[in-house]
Amino acid sequence: MSPLIALAITALLQTQSAEIPQGPALTEAVTASDAAFFELFFEGCDPDRLAAMVTDDFEFFDDRGGLMVTTGAAFVDQYRTRCEARRAPGGWRTRREIVPGTLHIYRMNAYGAVETGEHLFYEAQGDNAEVLAGRAKFSQIWKLEDGRWKLARVFSYDHGPASE
Repeated sequence: MSPLIALAITALLQTQSAEIPQGPALTEAVTASDAAFFELFFEGCDPDRLAAMVTDDFEFFDDRGGLMVTTGAAFVDQYRTRCEARRAPGGWRTRREIVPGTLHIYRMNAYGAVETGEHLFYEAQGDNAEVLAGRAKFSQIWKLEDGRWKLARVFSYDHGPASE
């Protein structure tokens, strides 16, 4: 490899890694992206907005079903179907809360960040009050793409009963 090409590659990698914030700025950015994503996913209904929040090669893994989806488009299609079902008079609604003290965010140089933690799920059907429905652990990979944080991989596991 010529020295000029090696220098260009090094400069490109340094530029990409410089975009990824560190410390509190990283935590703030990923936490805000996570909150916006899950609020929209569980409580909103805007497929176009959701599509802008995931990578094209998005993958979702769940301990109960394995590899659930392998593209952002497929994930958004599933979401669109859930949105319609949630609008029905007896539809199910879900809300997610991160368990305090469990959230950890790690920088991934030249890509984005890894987020891990535990979350609680609350569910309600129709007009009924919501109830605590479960708890699970998660690991997520966020990609900083063109200045926007996008969810690239989700690993949801150790699902079980919840106790607050």
